[in-house]
Amino acid sequence: MSSLKVLLVDDEEDLVSALADRLAFRDIEAKCALNGAKAIEMVRKEAFDVVVLDLKLPGMSGDEVFDVIKRERPGLPVILITGHGAPPEELAGESRERADLLEKPVDLEVLLQKIKEAAKKG
Repeated sequence: MSSLKVLLVDDEEDLVSALADRLAFRDIEAKCALNGAKAIEMVRKEAFDVVVLDLKLPGMSGDEVFDVIKRERPGLPVILITGHGAPPEELAGESRERADLLEKPVDLEVLLQKIKEAAKKG
């Protein structure tokens, strides 16, 4: 039985698959969504302890997904990831204050630590 359930949201399928496999070895159940619409659908249907969300997604941006998650599940912790250096200016306000931000490539040990910390807060 898994101790934590995490939703990984990134359009890079190889990345989320590899992360999900690595998290499974550490007793963390990880499900994947390759776009924002799927992520929101999954958050509405399932209970997650933490969401790991890429900021740059096709169609709906990570920032938009973040806002929907925080509106519908305000207690659900979200960890933001980006492969583009500093976060865009539009995240300078509340969004960035309410979430951890990690840069790609994500260090697995750092991500694990952030997931565990976020789950305790949530």
